[in-house]
Order: sequence, then C-alpha cells, then structure tokens
Amino acid sequence: MDSVRYDAERWGHRVPIALKILIAGGFGAGKTTLVSALSEVRPLQTEEILTGAGVDTDDISGVETKSTTTVAMDFGRITINDDLQLYLFGTPGQDRFWFLWDELAFGALGAVVLADTRRLADCFPSIDYFEQRGIPFVVGVNCFDGSQRFSLEAVRRALDLDPDVPMVLCDARDRQSGKAVLISLVEHVARQRGEPVPAG
Repeated sequence: MDSVRYDAERWGHRVPIALKILIAGGFGAGKTTLVSALSEVRPLQTEEILTGAGVDTDDISGVETKSTTTVAMDFGRITINDDLQLYLFGTPGQDRFWFLWDELAFGALGAVVLADTRRLADCFPSIDYFEQRGIPFVVGVNCFDGSQRFSLEAVRRALDLDPDVPMVLCDARDRQSGKAVLISLVEHVARQRGEPVPAG
C-alpha cells in the first residue's frame, strides 16, 4: 500500500487514506437509511423485496411496514479532506446472511451498532460479534417516530454494555445526527488506541 501511495504521489496523483466503518444492527434498524443519509455519493444498495418465501425466516414483528431487505451490503463514502475518506459498509441484518460479515469486517476501523428499541434484542448478535473480535463499536439508538423513548442508561442496562462503550441517540434519516454518531466512534477508537482525540 505504501509503495502504491509513493508511486501515485511521485506521478502527481494524491491517493487518500481510506478508513472502513461498518454500520450494523438488527433487521429494520435503519442501516440502509443511515448509509444513504451520510454518503456523499449515490450509495450502493443491495435491497430486495420481501416475499412470502421469507415468511418462516424473516421476523418482521414491530417493523411490519418494512418491504425490502439488504441481501449483501450497503456502501457509501464520505470525503473528510484530500487525504482521508471514510467508506461505510452497511451489513445485512438477517442471520442467513451472516457468512458475509467476516469479509465486511476485515480491516474495519470500527462499527456503529444501530439499536431499535422496538426490537432491542436484535442488536445482541452484532454486539457479540464485535466484542468477540475486539472491534471498537458505539451504539446509536435510532429514535423511530411513534416508538417509546427510553433513556440511554436504560438501554445500556438492557444491552448489558460495558461502561466504556459510547451510546448516542440518533435519527438515521438525518445527516448531522449520523455524523455525530461517526464522530463518537472515531473518538472512541482514538481513546482505545491512546491517541489524541480529534478536535471537534
């Protein structure tokens, strides 16, 4: 990678550093929505229509209005400056697509786990996955219209999270709200690595 960067710079081309961030969570938690809200380019989506074939495998209780599902990943990009870009990878939410996770997680800086308080148990597998692999993560509690609101401390207790895992209330539809979640993740990663926390 360093040799590629050197050759590109020698010939007058600037190659930005790319950092990978995963957007994870349960089925219908808002992963595709968050990637779409944050991406500066038209996001790559692998959404398919839910059909009767998935009745026995897709639990849509609490999200009955959801009509599509991610079958591979979502992808978006954020350019921070000429030297740094963030690549966002939204993971599929259903168990049958978990074989993709190891490939998506390879080389990731960290992850955002979106929590839907209507189906809070759905984010346990994501939390377990990142904890077991030592991948830093934050929890973004997605505030859906009309859903019951809980304090962050109540959600933390329900998820049995370690005290040092940051939690943020967010609206996955709102770019500024999503940016606040990403900033929380980058600050968390910096603290874990003993590096200076970037100035806001």
